[in-house]
Parts: sequence; structure tokens; C-alpha cells
Amino acid sequence: MVNQCELYFWDVQHGHATYLKTPNNRHIVIDLGTGDYSGNNSEFSPLTHIKDKFGVDKLDYLIITHPHLDHIDDILNIDSLKPKVLNRPKHIPNEHVLDGVREQDVEKFKKYCDINTSYNIPISKDSFDSTSNPQNWGGVNISTFTPTSCDISNYNNHSIVSIFEYAGIKVVIPGDNEKASFDELMLNPDFKSAVRDADVLLAPHHGRESGYVSDFVNLVCPKITVVSDGSFCDTSANARYSANSSGWVVYNRSNGEENDRKCLTTNSDGEIVIKFGLGESQTPFLNITRK
Repeated sequence: MVNQCELYFWDVQHGHATYLKTPNNRHIVIDLGTGDYSGNNSEFSPLTHIKDKFGVDKLDYLIITHPHLDHIDDILNIDSLKPKVLNRPKHIPNEHVLDGVREQDVEKFKKYCDINTSYNIPISKDSFDSTSNPQNWGGVNISTFTPTSCDISNYNNHSIVSIFEYAGIKVVIPGDNEKASFDELMLNPDFKSAVRDADVLLAPHHGRESGYVSDFVNLVCPKITVVSDGSFCDTSANARYSANSSGWVVYNRSNGEENDRKCLTTNSDGEIVIKFGLGESQTPFLNITRK
């Protein structure tokens, strides 16, 4: 019997959206970016896709790393999936979130504030929805860390960092944190233990230099780094992530080829699917495919 997690890094242009299905068929979404460069579909909604194509009618856990548009752009579709639990940087007040929002984006940010207000009942440690018990999630260990000490004017530095670990395979998703917040996080021994020696790292801040912190990347020491971003730009740190990732075999779904890769980008590689867990012989496996 195969027990596995299925993780999708969607191609959502300059944004982020990830979907994770646990071995016991629970459904987790991290961030709400939209669009699709590789499919030339600027209207692509990951939430609508997992509902219509995967048959998901309810999210068990939604993490919004921070309230920037490229991380909440799909939020008007959220009611169709009725998330049971919401995690977000609760210390950022709604009035601050709404300050200075462009008129065309007001509805989305108001929706964020509405759900930020409505999800106000703490999760009991004994609840089936608690992340403190991996068995609630099919054996997946879930850890989150939220920096709080940086200037609140830069939401990037208040991004939730999520770590998912199953069958000895670890995935780190750090939002848009930059040096100031990583300096805070790296003072926490629990954080350092949680991210140490991961297999997959989502590059902070879409792979920009502003999110590249050597001490953090060296600690994570990933096999492969994924960059969720649009077209390459002068501030990209992709080469540095490649130099500090050990590499893994990636299967190309378009032509059937397999290649050793150190860094994947949603801009050039499209939707990235990662399956990891225990195979028939209960041996851990990590399979990575690109579009």
C-alpha cells in the first residue's frame, strides 16, 4: 500500500498558490495566487480547479502567508470551499490592510478582512483540526512560524513560514520573508530545527535577492528549490539557489524525459507536482514532475 502526500505548486504568474493533499485525504491550501503563464490563462483559479477537477468541496486548512494581492488574488472564490481553519498573520489589523488599497482591488482586500474577523475561535489541541497531532493529517507533521517584530509597513516580513514533513521528507514554504524577519526567525531554536535539512524549499519572496538569506538557505540545505514567479528579472537569486541545492531527478510530463535539476521555476517549468511518502515496501520516496 502506498501512503503519500500530493503537493501542487501552481503556475500563478508573479504570485503563489500551493495545494497539499495528505495521505488521509485532507486538503490544505497555502496562498491564493491566480493566473497561468504556461497555459496562457490569466483567469486561472487554483481554488476553482481543485473543486471542479479534483472533486474537493471543503478545505481543511487554509494558510494565507500575508495580505499582499499576489497571495490573495483568488480569495473571492474561497466561499465555495468553506475552509474549516484559517491561519494568517492575525497581528496585522484590518484597517492597516485596507489602507491605500487600489480601487480595483478593494473587494478582495475587504474579503480578506471579513474572513480575518470571522475566524476567531481558537482550535483546541484535542480537535481533529489541530496541527499539534500529526495523526489528524495522516501522519504529516505541520509546523508554522510567524515573525512579528519587523516594521508592519512591509507585510513580506510578517509572512507565515509553513513546514510539512511526512515519511522523512520535508517541504518548507516561507512566504515572502526577507532578511529582517529571517534574522528574527533564526533566533528561534524550534524554527531552526523545523527547517533544517529539508528536501524541497519554495524560494522566499519569489526567488528575489531580497529574500535570499545565506544562513537560512544553508540551514535548509534543500535537494531542490522551487521559484514561484513570473519572468526572470535582474533581482533574481535563482543562480544562488541552484548553487546551494544538491539536486534531484525531475520528470517532464510533456516529453517523458528525466533530468537532474536543482532549481525549478513555475514561469519556465509550469505547474510543479511533488509526491512523497511511503511506497509498497514502506520505503520513503520523493517524485517531482514538471509540466
